[in-house]
Order: sequence, then C-alpha cells, then structure tokens
Amino acid sequence: MTKKILIVDDTKSWLLFEINLIKEIYGDFFEITAVSSAREAYNIILKNLDNPFHIILTDLQMESDFEPLIAGEWLIEHIKQIKEYSRVPIVIVSAMHNIELIAKKYEIDYLSKNILINNKLVFKFMFEKLMPYLNKI
Repeated sequence: MTKKILIVDDTKSWLLFEINLIKEIYGDFFEITAVSSAREAYNIILKNLDNPFHIILTDLQMESDFEPLIAGEWLIEHIKQIKEYSRVPIVIVSAMHNIELIAKKYEIDYLSKNILINNKLVFKFMFEKLMPYLNKI
C-alpha cells in the first residue's frame, strides 16, 4: 500500500526540493501532496479524514493571518485536535531559530532547513526513524 505524505511550504523551491528528495530516496513509495499554505493544508486534511495522510511535513513561517501563532504552529495545533490524525507523525521543516522549542511543545520531530540543505542524509535519517510507524499501518 502506498503511503500518503503531505508537504506544506510557501516556498515553491522548498516544496520541489522535498518532493525530489523523497522521490530520490524512496521512489514511488509515497504518494505526495504538496500545498503552499497552512489553511490549504488544513482543508485538505479535513477532506482526507477517511483516508488520512501518513506523514505531514510543514514549514512554520507561511501566511501571516494566524497571530499570535505562526502559520505552521497554527496548523500543528489544529491537526493535533483531529482524532483521525492523533497518531500521524508531523515533522517541522523550517529555518526558524526557535524550531526546536515549537517541536518540543507539540512533541513532534523537526528538521532545520539550514542543516538539510547541506546534508540530505538527515532527511533520510528522519524518515528511517518514522518507518517503524509506517510499517504498522
């Protein structure tokens, strides 16, 4: 069974980078959906309650209409409230300085874009960490 992954980032070059990296490492193992805003991601998640995504990768800084939260944090907070997504791994992929604090707050994983751009293997290591979960589905 193909696993579904949702990638959320408002920078097209990052979306393409992540899509290409996933395809390079895993071929067609993942069915990839990519969107450019937290609101769009949330709407797609709601439309997929019967067949949830298996992994969600999200940037933090996107549209600015969720103050006092940043868009990615707003998205994470809302996903965490959906019972169908309670066990779905969420990974923050961001260049923000406080990425670790936000990830710890929500008990999720994170990857720094600054590190990822220089070492693609950290992406593979993150996915290998998630594979035991994916194999149980």
